[in-house]
Amino acid sequence: MKFDVAIIGSGLAGLSVALHLAENNKVAVISKRALLDGASNWAQGGIAAVLDSGDSHEQHINDTLVAGAGLCDESATRFIVENGRAAIEWLIEQGVPFTPDSSAELGFHLTREGGHSQRRIIHAADATGHAVQVTLEQKVRAHPNITLLEDHYAIDLITSKKVATGDTAPRCLGLYAKNVKTGKVLTLAANHTVLATGGAGKVYLYTTNPDSATGDGIAMAWRAGCRVANMEFIQFHPTCLYHPYAKSFLITEAIRGEGGVLKLPDTEGADAGMRFMPAHDERAELAPRDVVARAIDFEMKKRGLDHVDLDITHKSPEFLKEHFPTIYARCLELGIDITRQAIPVVPAVHFTCGGIVTDLNGRTDLPGLYAVGETAYTGLHGANRLASNSLLECVVIGRATAKFIAQQEKPKAIPLPAWDESRVTDADEEVVISHNWDELRRFMWNYVGIVRTNKRLERAQHRIRLLKEEIDEYYAHFRISRDLLELRNLVQVASLIVESALSRHESRGLHYSQDYPETLAKALPSVLTPQRR
Repeated sequence: MKFDVAIIGSGLAGLSVALHLAENNKVAVISKRALLDGASNWAQGGIAAVLDSGDSHEQHINDTLVAGAGLCDESATRFIVENGRAAIEWLIEQGVPFTPDSSAELGFHLTREGGHSQRRIIHAADATGHAVQVTLEQKVRAHPNITLLEDHYAIDLITSKKVATGDTAPRCLGLYAKNVKTGKVLTLAANHTVLATGGAGKVYLYTTNPDSATGDGIAMAWRAGCRVANMEFIQFHPTCLYHPYAKSFLITEAIRGEGGVLKLPDTEGADAGMRFMPAHDERAELAPRDVVARAIDFEMKKRGLDHVDLDITHKSPEFLKEHFPTIYARCLELGIDITRQAIPVVPAVHFTCGGIVTDLNGRTDLPGLYAVGETAYTGLHGANRLASNSLLECVVIGRATAKFIAQQEKPKAIPLPAWDESRVTDADEEVVISHNWDELRRFMWNYVGIVRTNKRLERAQHRIRLLKEEIDEYYAHFRISRDLLELRNLVQVASLIVESALSRHESRGLHYSQDYPETLAKALPSVLTPQRR
C-alpha cells in the first residue's frame, strides 16, 4: 500500500493534518482502535486562544510562560499563540458546534480556567474534545482521498537504514501495521509519515488517559534515532475516582471549590477520617493542583493507602444534584451516594509534557518523519502545561506540518520488504505480558510518581533494564500482539522518563525531587539522544 502521507493516530492532531492535505494527496490514517478512542475525544475543557479585544497575545504568552516554570520555548509559544485565532476559525468552518454567546465578539462563549488571566477558552459545553472529534471524523470519513485503517496498530517505522537502497541518506519510508481483525501485517509505503499517537499515561497505574495512550510514537521515533525532551514532566490530576469500574473518571476541582474536604479513609486507626490538607498548605483543599496532588501522594505512601476520601456530605442533597449532576449520577451507578458517602480518589496521570523533539513544522530529526500533538515536544508546555493549550497546539502545528509537507517534492519511490515472520512462533504464555505490564505500571507509580527521590528512580531504572531484556527476547521469538507491542513501547518510554528525571538536579514544575528541592537559577530542557546503531 502506497501513500503520499501516512498518519499514525486519529486524534485532533492527526485528523487536522489529514484534512489539510487530503485535497491534493493520497492520505492514510492509521488508528489502533476506533477513530474516537483517543484522548482528544475525552477532553472536557476547551481550546485556549485570543478571541476577544480585551485579551492579547502577550497576555496569553505570559500566562503560558509562567505556568511552564521557565522552561517554555518562547518562540514556539509565540508562534502557537499568534496562530490560535486562525486555528479556531478553521474549526468553526468545519462545523464544530462551540457554545454560542450573542454578546461575545466572535459569537461564542469564552470561559476561564486556572492559570489564565483572561476569558479565552472556547468550548462546546463540557465536552469540547468530543464535539471537535465527531465533526472532523465525519469530514475524514467522507473524503475520497483519505483511507481509514481502523483497528490497525503500528508495529514500527521503516527507515532507509533497514532497507538496502544504496542510498546512505537517512529517511523514514513508511511503517509496518497489523490488522487486528485479520492478523495480517501490512507494509505501508509513505513519502511522509506523521506520528500523532498521543501521550503515555498508561505507563502509570492510575491515569485519566484512554487505553490507547501507550507512548507508541515516542518509542518508535526513539528507535528510529530521534531525540526526545522533557520526559520527566508528567502532569497529574489530583482527584480521579478510585473504583475498579470507573475507567479513570475525573472528580472536578469544583467539588473542592464548593467546600469538599480531603480526609484519610474512615478505617481503623487513630487518624481514621482525619482531614489532612491544612497540615500541608495554608490554602488547604484550595491549594494549586500540584500541591494537592503531592499532599495526597505523601499521605498514601506514608500510610500504605490505596486512596484517600473527598467528602462533601455536609452539603445538601439538593445542592449536590444541582451543581454536580454528572458526578452524582456516575458515582451512584457505582454504588457511591455522594450525599451520604465520601468519594474515594487518587491522583492520576493526565498529560505528557515532553516528547519527540520537533520544529514548528512538525519535523523530527529523521527526514520524512513528523510528530504532532501530545507525542511531540515543541517547547510550548515547558515544565507544566497551561490548561487548554494542548488542543490549540494540535491544530496550529497540525496546519503548519501539513503546509510544509504540501510544499515538498516527492522523493524517489523505493520498494519496501514485507514483514518477516518466518523465524517466530505463537507465544506460549501470554501471562508473561500481562504480568510485566502490571509490574511496570505499579513500580512507575510507586517510584517515579509525583514525589521522587534518586533511590526510587534508581530502583525503577534497575527494574526497567530487567523488563527490557525479557521483552526484547519475547519480541524476537514470538509473533507480535497489540499487548506485546504496547508493553514494548511503554517500557521504552518508562526508561526515557526515568533517565530524564535522574538528569534533572532540581525541582521544577511537575518534577519534584526530595533530593533536590530547590529550583536552579537557569532552566534548561532535558534532551536525550539515542545511540546511533
